[in-house]
Amino acid sequence: MSSFVADTSRRLPRGWAHLGFQFVIWMGFYVVYQVARGAADRSVASAFSNGEWVLRKERGLGALFEPAVQRVVDTSSIMVTLTSYTYWLSQFAVVGATLLWVYFRHHEKFSGFRNWLITANLVGLVGYILMPTAPPRMFPEWGFVDTLGQFSSINHDSGLISFASNPYAAMPSLHAMDALIVGVVMFGLVRSRVAKALWIAWPAWVAFSVISTGNHYWLDVVAGFVLAVATGLALRRVRTLRLQRA
Repeated sequence: MSSFVADTSRRLPRGWAHLGFQFVIWMGFYVVYQVARGAADRSVASAFSNGEWVLRKERGLGALFEPAVQRVVDTSSIMVTLTSYTYWLSQFAVVGATLLWVYFRHHEKFSGFRNWLITANLVGLVGYILMPTAPPRMFPEWGFVDTLGQFSSINHDSGLISFASNPYAAMPSLHAMDALIVGVVMFGLVRSRVAKALWIAWPAWVAFSVISTGNHYWLDVVAGFVLAVATGLALRRVRTLRLQRA
């Protein structure tokens, strides 16, 4: 056992303490998320009002196409399964796995990747507090279906998921935002063309999945993508200014 620990320690880029500190950072973020969730939960009426505003805006643009997408996907059990698992795994499991991969394989890029994710998510959480928005699945009268609730054994009312998830966190889509950040970073780090193609397609697939499961409007996805780009550019500007002052 001691030899295993010693061997693992040699593989750690900056030791156990630094790795442990990264977990502390993410646990701190989780606490902030829960606080934001509680604030949003107390604004149920506002959440539904904001959701209807998004729906009317999309209809006014002639682009309320999400129900049609859902109807097509829901005819295929394979597509329902794939999109459902993508929805559940993309934001935390995939983000966590890619963070660990970058930490061990491209450690010099880790802090930038981590900071981009945390900054973007914190800004997104502020959006949830200021504009809690009920997701499409809560508007069956508009033609939406709760795909996870009807076709999946795991849904928003399942065990710990009901405690940890934010029911009124549609705008912006942090799923789409995180997927774009992960896709961009991983595209720049992986070597094979196949891997690059998969990662560059990842944001589009996640966007399709969150829309087709009735968890996000397409405007949520656009807002998430814009937030990812905006925070990325802002952080890049900050780094440039620091280098100029050094």
